[in-house]
This record gives sequence, structure tokens and C-alpha cells, in this order.
Amino acid sequence: MDLTGKINGALRKVPAWTIYVGGAGYASWEFWQALNQLGPYLVEPINVLERAYGEVALILLVTGLMVTPLRKWTGVNLLKFRRAIGLTAFFFVLAHFLVFAVLDVQSVSRVWTEIVKRPYVTVGMVSFLMLIPLAVTSNNASLRKLGAASWRKLHKLTYPAAILGGLHYLWLVKGFQLEPIMYLAVILGLVATRYAGLSRKRTKANA
Repeated sequence: MDLTGKINGALRKVPAWTIYVGGAGYASWEFWQALNQLGPYLVEPINVLERAYGEVALILLVTGLMVTPLRKWTGVNLLKFRRAIGLTAFFFVLAHFLVFAVLDVQSVSRVWTEIVKRPYVTVGMVSFLMLIPLAVTSNNASLRKLGAASWRKLHKLTYPAAILGGLHYLWLVKGFQLEPIMYLAVILGLVATRYAGLSRKRTKANA
């Protein structure tokens, strides 16, 4: 058996629910550290927690975008984990927003003011709103009710949501920092690869 076969064989033994458990455990650990101001949370624990949740959400969004290209290019199949990855990403986006709204801003009116006043908050909120219908319909019942074609069309919102999430991170940081640029570049590359593949399929179908 080749390496790819061994990896896929090992992955088949791992249940998808471990993604949820790992995500919940990590989120709880970070919150506990912030609550007790430990490690990186010694100074400005709320801001650090907000950033930590947001970065994990972005990593998971990128991971979800990589599932199809990874299978195509390497043969490694993570499709069974894609729904869990997406829902866990939404969980961290929601946690990121709640830390911002409840612990940081602490006022509905101020949340609205921040959304209108600061472009990075605006695009972050738009990304969050795009992810809500995806999270709500990430179940078999919604797939049956909407139909496969409509469900897939709706879930293409993942692409603009991820791009806006990358822009949110890029505009959030101060000065020139390589990390948010790299995140956005990877997201744009994965989305471009996806649409290039769809374009080739349409061309072949019309030939």
C-alpha cells in the first residue's frame, strides 16, 4: 500500500466528531487561560482571546477550502471531516464575535457603531452573516429539503466569506505583517483554483 493509501486508511478510523471535541476543548482551554490571565493572556486577555478565536476560525476556513484540492492533487481524502471542519469554524467565528460584542464592546449600540465606523469590523460582520445560513443548513435534512443543486449553490458562500475573513484579519493588524497577507493569499489561491476547475468542467461539457 502506498503512503496515500495508508493515510486514507488511518483517516477512515478517525470519527468526524473528534473535530467538534477538539474544537470545544481548545476553545475552553483558551477561555480558561484568559479568565485566569495565564501565559499570553497576562496583558489584555480579552483582546488576546478575541484574536485567538478569530485566527482558529480562519485556519479552519482555509482547511475546509483545502479538502477538495488536497484530494485532487495528493489523493488524501478528508471529505468525511469537511462538515465538522466547517461547523467548528463557524463556532469559532461566533465565539470571536461574542468576545468582541459581550466582553470587549459590551453594548449593542457600540457594536453597531463599530460595524459602521471601522471597515475591518464591517467586512468581518458580513463574513459572519454569510456563514450563518451555511451552518444552519449543514445537515442532511437541509440537503434533502433544498435539493443537492440549491444546497451546493448556497454553500458557495464559503468562498466570499473566507475572502472577507482574510480581509478582516489583514485590516485588523497594525503595520505590515506577513501572516495575514499569507492567509489572504492562500485563500485567494484556493478560491481561484476552485473556480478554474469549474471553468474547465464547463468548457469540456460544452465541447
